[in-house]
Amino acid sequence: MDTTRIEKRIGVHAPSDRIWEILSDLENWHRWNPYETGVTGALAFGASISLTEALPGMGERQVQARLGDWQPYSQLVWAEKRGWLFNAIRYYEIEELERGNCIVSNGVIFSGLRGELFHDRHRKTIRSAYEDISEALRRAAEG
Repeated sequence: MDTTRIEKRIGVHAPSDRIWEILSDLENWHRWNPYETGVTGALAFGASISLTEALPGMGERQVQARLGDWQPYSQLVWAEKRGWLFNAIRYYEIEELERGNCIVSNGVIFSGLRGELFHDRHRKTIRSAYEDISEALRRAAEG
């Protein structure tokens, strides 16, 4: 199955445990994340996660997903089946280069025919929103 990816990588001058503290505090995402809010769920393999996504110009939608993988100080991944021939995997990854300096990847992988079409239609909007999310996470971690 073909996949398409949108990803933003950013340097963050903060240790991985500080970035993870922000990402793993799901209930407080509204304090730093401008487009993914109202997050509920638990950090457990296969656990349900729910959030409100409101990307610019795309309207607000409720996301119901399953936590696919998580590893403290390293990654948070959830998978969403958006219907027939459309799946999305949303992720945050933290790579600590040296203590206090990390690269954070923030992205989504679309799969399925409808996922590819969605990607083609909304790529610029999603990329811009993920740039904003990355900057907001950087500011929260460095602040």
